Amino acid sequence: MRPFLILQLRPETEAADDEFAAFLRKGGLREDEVHRIRLDQEDLPDGLRLDDYSGVIVGGGPGCVSDPPEAKTPTEARIESAVLGLMPEITARDVPFMGCCYGIGVLGHHLGAPVNKERYAEPVGTSTCHLTDAGRADPMLADVPDTFEAFVGHKEALQDLPPGCTHLLASETCPYQMIRYGRNVYATQFHPEADSDGFAVRIGIYKDRGYFPPEEAQTLTAMCHAADVHAPETVLRNFVDRYGRGG
Repeated sequence: MRPFLILQLRPETEAADDEFAAFLRKGGLREDEVHRIRLDQEDLPDGLRLDDYSGVIVGGGPGCVSDPPEAKTPTEARIESAVLGLMPEITARDVPFMGCCYGIGVLGHHLGAPVNKERYAEPVGTSTCHLTDAGRADPMLADVPDTFEAFVGHKEALQDLPPGCTHLLASETCPYQMIRYGRNVYATQFHPEADSDGFAVRIGIYKDRGYFPPEEAQTLTAMCHAADVHAPETVLRNFVDRYGRGG
């Protein structure tokens, strides 16, 4: 099996390490089956060839593609530029791609769809997701129930379905929870890798980043531990099985 390329956007080491461990655990991957790049710490290598990988997985992060350039730190701007720089080849060649949370904004922005904070932001917590008719037929959602809970927390969102995309999952608070471009390019607004412990870690790290009032951190952490969130990880495992084990 060719390795998966995992691109991480979180500049906080504890959050990045926890997310990476979750990608491995939920995807059923070993460390020797992935190439991890923390884009806050290193650039994409010269001569990187997407053909060397089974697929690309992009993690979440505190940045927003819709923020004006002057509001982005140099690190955030560099990370965003690196990921967006890969999208023309990924979409043109239909390279297997799974963009998680931040990744749906990157894909939408690249395709020219509006991504902003006008509507559909979701507070940190769970969102009830529903499969569309297209979602029921999509292999990435095999063995996923028609309705399930997923962890979310985002300030910006797709405002419309990007051109050329198929709508796979929706929720009442955010209609575009999962989309597909072409046959192999996927993005989710929810976090398919997140479980209660991992999301509790992120609550502690990002409590001062404007996602929620800091004094609510303890209550949100308790909510995460009480939540029954298991179905989303099936999406990540299906991605690995389809493009790695079965590729």
